[in-house]
Amino acid sequence: MKIITNWFYLTVVLITICQNLSAENARKFYVVDLKKDIGSTTWLYVQKGFESAKSYKADYIFINMNTYGGEVLYADSIRTQILNSKIPVYVFVDNNAASAGALIAIACDRIYMRRGASIGAATVVNQTGEKMPDKYQSYMRSTMRSTAEAQGKDTLINGKDTVIQWKRNPLIAEAMVDERTVIPGVIDSGKILTFTALEAVKNNYCEGIAESIPQIIENELKIKSYEIENFKPTLWDNMKGFLMSSVLQGILIMLIIGGIYFELQTPGIGFPLAVSITAAVLYFAPLYMDGLAANWEILLFLIGLVLVALELFVIPGFGVAGISGITLVIGGLTLSLLNNVDFNFEPVKTGAIGKALLTVIGGTTSGFVLIIYLSSKIGSKGIFRTLALTKTLTNNDGFVGVSMSNVDLIGKIGEASTVLRPSGKVKIAGIVYDAVSVDGFIEKGNNVKVLRYETGQLYVEAAE
Repeated sequence: MKIITNWFYLTVVLITICQNLSAENARKFYVVDLKKDIGSTTWLYVQKGFESAKSYKADYIFINMNTYGGEVLYADSIRTQILNSKIPVYVFVDNNAASAGALIAIACDRIYMRRGASIGAATVVNQTGEKMPDKYQSYMRSTMRSTAEAQGKDTLINGKDTVIQWKRNPLIAEAMVDERTVIPGVIDSGKILTFTALEAVKNNYCEGIAESIPQIIENELKIKSYEIENFKPTLWDNMKGFLMSSVLQGILIMLIIGGIYFELQTPGIGFPLAVSITAAVLYFAPLYMDGLAANWEILLFLIGLVLVALELFVIPGFGVAGISGITLVIGGLTLSLLNNVDFNFEPVKTGAIGKALLTVIGGTTSGFVLIIYLSSKIGSKGIFRTLALTKTLTNNDGFVGVSMSNVDLIGKIGEASTVLRPSGKVKIAGIVYDAVSVDGFIEKGNNVKVLRYETGQLYVEAAE
């Protein structure tokens, strides 16, 4: 009995050890979903997801993709993040990898697709879907080619022949952008290239077809012991991604500039200033909390506004203060978008300065355009009709103009033609005028002095 008990405990210990060893040897996969348009929010997902994958000590990162595309600038940032990742990055195309999504997918070490999925159609278009000029297509062609080239080449030996072959043909990547690219047996001229899953496998743009990431891990990668962790964005991540959109940032800058201008044109403190302050808070808050906008950069913006205000209301003309103010405003807004540390710009990625300047200048220009447009509309039509007085005040409507010629009588001496109780009449230089005494009763014949002239009425006091 004792021997059986010992064998039982020994078996339990061995099973426990095996389970622990299995857990230690389990491969770790970290999954980041890209299932919306490529933009500031998805770029935030990738940044935080890759950092979390490092903390999780993941062996592989999987991008779970289903997107029709988005902004090229953010797609290029995601592409660069993937190419520079020390952890292998795989992508599972769960239906669509179109346009900017195709660029991101090609940057990954391996591409897997669901049956019926597609990849390609990376022509650059504007917000209305129209094809952009060729200079934009040229940049995208180059980016797609270089991304495919970054996957390297294979050396194929067939007898005495040695052939160097790209793992992903750069011309295929270019054909996804330019319909003029011809690849015999793959695409004819006049068509933008889009692969189905089977076509992508045939042309080495897909390593396998599967229905889920676990199926890829088990059937394609042949890994039986594994763990999967998913990146779960918070509400703040989604809000910050929305607020950091280049389009929204341009609109906020436009509202800041427009709000300040219209506030300066109206007396008191009102709605335009509230709009400007709200827009400034929404612009700087996510940047400040993300560590991009430093205190001194926000201070530059505020000092710039003060200098512009001084130039407009205190200093005559337009000179050093105005130019310095505009420079500081643009500088503060631009620097807040960059990942610089004081004046060290080494952490700033290539192209980030140009993108930031484009956002700020675009927003500022739009702000001035809005000012000109609204200035022409205020008081004329629509919701702006009630913001200004446009009615002509005519005599027929009961409006009577008051002559200001009697202002010249101020300070002159005359005499009371009647008793002033306190109203009455006075004679000045032989002409009789209606008048009001500010001293109460003044007897007829007493001297009076004109103090002021208001609303067509003389005000007098008793004179020595």
